[in-house]
Amino acid sequence: MIRTATPADVPVIHQLIRDLAEYEKALDEARATPEQLHEALFGPHPAAYAHIAETDTGEVAGFALWFLNFSTWRGVHGIYLEDLYVRPDLRGGGHGKALLTELARLCVERGYERLEWSVLDWNKPSIDFYESLGARPQDEWTVYRLTDEALKELGS
Repeated sequence: MIRTATPADVPVIHQLIRDLAEYEKALDEARATPEQLHEALFGPHPAAYAHIAETDTGEVAGFALWFLNFSTWRGVHGIYLEDLYVRPDLRGGGHGKALLTELARLCVERGYERLEWSVLDWNKPSIDFYESLGARPQDEWTVYRLTDEALKELGS
């Protein structure tokens, strides 16, 4: 079952984000607090949205956290999937596909023309999974990022 996250889900979302960061070998970079997540998801001006995948017994299997982006070329919003994570012991049960299916459904329902995300180039199981759904890599684009001191220096 896929459902929209509620404020009561913030602790489990926070833990799943940390689990994902550990899987991606970057736990030290996962600095978001539960309070920050609550504000981003449920504050007066939500910046992100989340969906929860549950097992038949109501156990949280995984989550998708996303936000709106905008295509100047197409003139409409899209969804950028920031995080998709299913607990390792529950993978293969269709939870990841169900989460992506729900986001694709939202895109179609709302007239959004893109559902996009990034994947680490070494994450072959995820790449194979995404490609099995019809997703294609955008390898002609390179992601750039400013953070920490470089961001502060440029912004000062």
